[in-house]
Amino acid sequence: MVKKSDSFFIRQTLNADNNNTYQQIPLDLGAYVDALGKSVLRIHNIAVSFTDPAGKALEIAATSAAAAQFQLLTQGQTDIVLSSNRSVISSGKLYGWNADGVASYPQVSHDTDVLPQMWTNGYLVAVDAIYLGGQASSNWTTDVYMSITLECTVETMSEASAMALALSQQGA
Repeated sequence: MVKKSDSFFIRQTLNADNNNTYQQIPLDLGAYVDALGKSVLRIHNIAVSFTDPAGKALEIAATSAAAAQFQLLTQGQTDIVLSSNRSVISSGKLYGWNADGVASYPQVSHDTDVLPQMWTNGYLVAVDAIYLGGQASSNWTTDVYMSITLECTVETMSEASAMALALSQQGA
């Protein structure tokens, strides 16, 4: 029988800069996950925001287009990977276009991948760290900050199941 904790929130912010270079930071889950101790994390919902360093809306350089993307992973990467990669928990992209002759908020924007992500039964994680990675193009007028909020619970499962899950979330 699975035992479950009350839900709680894990929050993290990544400065993805605005230089089209992949950035990544770990989120330590050691307080929640212990596969040998049969403890795993279930992520129920994810909310992501793309902001400037002060948490405000992003502006784009004059007559430019800009893009930003994030990925939440069970193992570190050196660049954005396809969503079919088994380490991907969640991902999202944001595009904007500024037709004005001055730096301004985007007149046209679109997100591909749905940024709030919810699963019917959640997403089980059995590794002791997950990674928030991202990249932002240089046409944003400031560094792009990607803030993520995870709604989670801790659950217990058999040691064999927890170890099998942990192993499936590691490696290439």
